[in-house]
Amino acid sequence: MKFLDYIRNLFTKKQEQALPAPASRSATPLDRQIEALYAILVDVMGTEKLVIQAGKMKALDLMRSADPCERVLALQRILGEDPLINPAPKPEQVPAIMDALSERVADIVARRNVENSIEKKVNEKLEKEHADYVNDIRQQVIKDEKGGNESPQDKEKREKLEKLETIKLTQSIMELLRPQDFSEIVGQERAVKSLMAKLSSPYPQHLLLYGPPGVGKTTAARLVLEAAKKKAVSPFGEEAPFVETDGTTLRWDPRDITNPLLGSVHDPIYQGAQKTLADSGIPEPKPGLVTDAHGGILFIDEIGEMDEMLQNKLLKVLEDKRAYFESAYYDPTDKKVPPYIKKLFEEGAPADFVLIGATTRDAGHINPALRSRCAEIYFEPLTPKHIQQIVRNAAEKLKVTVSDEVMALISEYTIEGRKAINILADAYSLALERCGVGDEFKVEDLGTENGPQVEITKADIYEVTQVSRLTPYVTKKASDNEIQGHIFGLGVAGFLGSAIEIEAVAFPAKEKGKGTVRFNETAGSMAKDSVFNAASVMRQLTGKDLHDYDVHINVIGGGNIDGPSAGTAILAVITSAVTGRKIRQDVAVTGEISLAGRVRPVGGVFEKAYGAKQAGIRTLVIPKENSKDIPQEHLGLDIHPVDTAEEAFKYIFATEEEKEEE
Repeated sequence: MKFLDYIRNLFTKKQEQALPAPASRSATPLDRQIEALYAILVDVMGTEKLVIQAGKMKALDLMRSADPCERVLALQRILGEDPLINPAPKPEQVPAIMDALSERVADIVARRNVENSIEKKVNEKLEKEHADYVNDIRQQVIKDEKGGNESPQDKEKREKLEKLETIKLTQSIMELLRPQDFSEIVGQERAVKSLMAKLSSPYPQHLLLYGPPGVGKTTAARLVLEAAKKKAVSPFGEEAPFVETDGTTLRWDPRDITNPLLGSVHDPIYQGAQKTLADSGIPEPKPGLVTDAHGGILFIDEIGEMDEMLQNKLLKVLEDKRAYFESAYYDPTDKKVPPYIKKLFEEGAPADFVLIGATTRDAGHINPALRSRCAEIYFEPLTPKHIQQIVRNAAEKLKVTVSDEVMALISEYTIEGRKAINILADAYSLALERCGVGDEFKVEDLGTENGPQVEITKADIYEVTQVSRLTPYVTKKASDNEIQGHIFGLGVAGFLGSAIEIEAVAFPAKEKGKGTVRFNETAGSMAKDSVFNAASVMRQLTGKDLHDYDVHINVIGGGNIDGPSAGTAILAVITSAVTGRKIRQDVAVTGEISLAGRVRPVGGVFEKAYGAKQAGIRTLVIPKENSKDIPQEHLGLDIHPVDTAEEAFKYIFATEEEKEEE
């Protein structure tokens, strides 16, 4: 279509008169070139805009001129946006001017194409964003109608969390080796039996579990609950929860703003209850762990680390079997208060559960009132044989070979089952690397005919202990020898007993009756008193006066002896140093010595027996009044209760037959 025909289809007659006349059939190439430029401008700018622009530039008459030079002048004014351009170019100037105008038109067309492309993309994106926005609004309206409250942002975060849930590393070795039944809880048969009896009863008791770390307190409680659920007389249902928390991390606020254990109240101003509640000024109670444990067990690890005031508050919940809430913002007459909030404030939240508290500290750190409402069970420290059995069970699960020597070596470095597992796990990793598992074989190939036979060696254990800076737990070792002036006493620290080496040497004083006695300053005043008591008893038994000798008594290692329980051991070592009698080195003794030579009862005999066993002691001498505190042949020890020092000497000193054999 010709340029003018195109214009006539779109504009009024007045506009038509303002446009250039159509080129005749005898039009020159210049006329066609000019018409082409006008046609391009119409496509780019639009007819209306072109006419308006020509009017501003005073080019309308020039556009309809029969003179090509004047039509070129019109193009110059329109494209140059300058109405003062004059005069019309001469014919010889027209070709150069047309080239420049063509370049200008080409630039305009190119820019307009880019703008159109960008505008198209912007429009497409706006349409997409608009569609997404409308869809989000639609989904939100639907969820609001259904009672949902998940915003698009919340949905995106939830989907991200769900995606993270699908990513899992391999099972941890502690999770793999965790005991799954009672047979795997080693060395705690008596404690587990007592725990089962107290929880499986129709009237289960609150419990406090004492014992060193890593002996199975938490695992035993969890397994006992599962077993109790299956018993007809047990009050625990199939859905009875086991809620576990750590007493060291439980914090609370005196205003009950935060209390994860007992529950808290979120006020509508500072903490922000739900929006619907906050707008009405209604506080929102948040039940705590005691309510979560309703109908089951609340297990608080390290309960001895809990704040004393929080222990008292827990005691109130145990008595009422409910957790109550208070708030200055609560108005019982406010009809806007939801029924469930009104019920929580007026009746409290149910909290009928069995409390099991575990601690590695002694009973003195527990609230006496709380202790009086709980049965107490003591978990025993693990012996080397127990540690070896734990290592053996773990090795079977890992499908590796561990010799008796390696198991014995691990038991020298720890008394905790968890620590023994950690040592084995580290050595297991070293053994896998040595055997090429991961490069040539897979872990699933272990224990199969075609797979590698992984063996953990003593070298692996030594490498682990060196890297971890571990030292042998027991450094004092008993023997079959008899030594003058050396004896094993026994002490207690926490739930663990230990052997105490005491040595003495005596020399005749330069002047009779002017001898001196030297004793460790760090041993404590009670131990010094035991020395003077022992001196008097020795004089009664042997007729020898300690003042006739220069005596030096030493507690090896410089330990502090808090109490008189080393009295009998000090008496025996002084007597040995003065008389020359030799003391058996497979015997340990504990007991206070009285001035009458009687062996008085002491505390911690059960734990002291463990310390003796750790040191390789075979014979244990204890006060007769402590004979009921410990079973006969406990831990395989030859236990002898004695009433006097003379009775104790029968087991402490080497016999005449042994002397003759030497």
